[in-house]
Amino acid sequence: MAEEPLVEFVQVMRRLRAECPWKAEQTHRSLARYLLEETHETLEAIDAGDATGDWTHLREELGDLLLQVYFHAVIAEERGDFTLDHVARDITAKMHRRNPHVFGDPDADHPQDAAGVNEAWQAIKATEKQRDSVTDGLPDTLPALLYAAKVLERGSSRPSEGGRDLGDRLLALVAEAVDTGVDPEQALRDAVRRLA
Repeated sequence: MAEEPLVEFVQVMRRLRAECPWKAEQTHRSLARYLLEETHETLEAIDAGDATGDWTHLREELGDLLLQVYFHAVIAEERGDFTLDHVARDITAKMHRRNPHVFGDPDADHPQDAAGVNEAWQAIKATEKQRDSVTDGLPDTLPALLYAAKVLERGSSRPSEGGRDLGDRLLALVAEAVDTGVDPEQALRDAVRRLA
């Protein structure tokens, strides 16, 4: 009987780490640039699929992204830090905790719409993370629009009207996007593509 594809893939990655000189010398840090590159290629494939209706490229890019996840997990396994099973168990447990409307008490009062579910998710996450500021846990390397949107989504304050400089005015536009449920990063990418 054929092995499960994901089980087979982790075995492939273990063998590649053992037998391929290039893959054997990679570290979490040396692979970071590839993870970023594959993430951007996946975003591009989503945009292309959305525009054309052909999702073949996304399938390929998701495979490349999955390769990065498995690669990092096998490195961690070799170091004795954690395994792919730990990663899967952790994300499964998180999905159970953060989706009580699906996995929780069926008799409890749960939100029934997407906005309510998202609000409940954010409340559960805030309780789990116990962050001291709206920037805790946000990587400084996030694109500026995404960083601004995340800060605004986490906080209740908004930039003042009539900002003094370009940054203030851009932040006000990001606040407008957040308040209307628009992803400012995606909106700008779409506008630039239309222009091009």
